[in-house]
Amino acid sequence: MPQRPAHLFLGALLLLLSTSCTGHDAGARPGAAGVGDPLFPKLGNGGYDVTHYRLTLDYTPGTHRLRGTARITARATRALSSFHLDLAGLHVRDTTVNGRPARASRDGTELTLTPATALPEDRTFTATVVYDGEPKTLTDPDGSQEGWLRNADGAVGLGEPTGSMTWFPGNNHPSDKAAYDITVTVPRGYTAVSNGELTRRDTHDGRTTHRWRTREPMASYLATVAIGRFEIHTTTAGGLPQYVAVDPAEAGASRKVPGRITRITAWERRTFGPYPFSSTGAIVGHLPHLGYALETQTKPYFAAAPDQRLIVHELAHQWFGNSVTPRSWKDMWLNEGFATYAEWLWTEQHHGRTAQQTFDDFYDGTDDESDGIWSFPPAAPPSSGRVSDPPVYGRAAMALHQLRTTVGDRTFFRILRTWLKDHRHGNADTKQFTTLAERLSGKDLGKLFTTWLYAKGKPPRP
Repeated sequence: MPQRPAHLFLGALLLLLSTSCTGHDAGARPGAAGVGDPLFPKLGNGGYDVTHYRLTLDYTPGTHRLRGTARITARATRALSSFHLDLAGLHVRDTTVNGRPARASRDGTELTLTPATALPEDRTFTATVVYDGEPKTLTDPDGSQEGWLRNADGAVGLGEPTGSMTWFPGNNHPSDKAAYDITVTVPRGYTAVSNGELTRRDTHDGRTTHRWRTREPMASYLATVAIGRFEIHTTTAGGLPQYVAVDPAEAGASRKVPGRITRITAWERRTFGPYPFSSTGAIVGHLPHLGYALETQTKPYFAAAPDQRLIVHELAHQWFGNSVTPRSWKDMWLNEGFATYAEWLWTEQHHGRTAQQTFDDFYDGTDDESDGIWSFPPAAPPSSGRVSDPPVYGRAAMALHQLRTTVGDRTFFRILRTWLKDHRHGNADTKQFTTLAERLSGKDLGKLFTTWLYAKGKPPRP
């Protein structure tokens, strides 16, 4: 090998060091401690996009202690000197980024990780957080409970709108969806149920490990883990695997649930188009004081044995809210208005009130669920504590019915199916929906949407 002058080697070394320093520091800055959601400005984090969560959890109901390791794969959307994760409570024991130790600091629900070297823009990285403790139950501004909820012999993690951060760290906002692998180890005799499909189940030394996989993107508020001594019902209908877990305390009242899941999923496939996920099912727990159900992805969670209408509502969310997810919480009506209108359609097509009759009863205030629907416009909730109030459900469903009567059934259902197809597994907002409705109908619908989605007070009778 021919020798080269020493000054060339020195120059090359200085250039290498300069380039390395530039890549580490130049342009890199901390990620934001929130995405700026209009209702929840501190939720989520800026500067990266999560593609996959690998959660490894160990929980013992008797001690209420959770041990977890979260391995998060993400892409930096700009050069990052540090970044935030959302985590409420729990003790952080170890943190790494790309396999190297990372400095961690806590401020409320913000966990900040500072990697050994800056993360370049558009580069994929992995962050691992090892943690443990007793997960929290959160009380929301509206008084409801979420997060980690315990019952007599188990627990469940529920995350709408903020509770997922009580049992795993992440980018806790609907705008950042990801795939999940969730592994849960519990004492023998208990079952751990989560989203997606059960890929493996092993028992060793008195403890059973359940491995669940969700390939399709999922918002963090839709992730769940339910632990209990469940009765399990599995089947395959229409090529779609179905998994239903029922708490023994609810077994008698829930005997019709598996069959109803099958029938209602099939009806919604015919009504709204292809089912967006690779399995369906439900979790029926025993938390009668909870007061709500939740559309956790692929397996809605019911706090007690549900009736038929509630199953229709929560399964409709698999299309509206789970597959097509709002960009921000102010567009919650795109979840709840559509799921409520699915109830109206089910009733109409199964020998009950027509959707028009239900609309009239809501307008006249004679329906049991119509109380409070005029307190604010559904597309403009005034605060985080009002995001699940009646206007977001009932008045939003009325807006959809007005759209249907204006454009006709053929165009209305074409709008719904196109909406679901165009934004499948993505995020969308109200403006995109109203634009689509005008384009497919060929009508100027501005007055209709202004009146029913944005105007204050009770609109004139149509």
